[in-house]
Amino acid sequence: MPWPTWDRPDPTMRPLDPVVFSELPLIQKIIEDETWLEGERRRSWVSPEDPVVRENVCRVILRIGRELRESVTAMQRASRGEAA
Repeated sequence: MPWPTWDRPDPTMRPLDPVVFSELPLIQKIIEDETWLEGERRRSWVSPEDPVVRENVCRVILRIGRELRESVTAMQRASRGEAA
């Protein structure tokens, strides 16, 4: 199954917390980084859909998920001029 297309969310999805959409570019960067790292490990091209890449991306997201959400939420509040 391919990764979701971040710029065109599925119109049948339930409405999500706006923070989720702000996190998507950061998650896309994690996917790109993990794909590159796995390619370096194997010394060959690796697909972003590779099972090892997917597992590594999930591990990163699980490890930094709370900090990622807090960071994005703080940036959104600052852009609206709200206190932290």
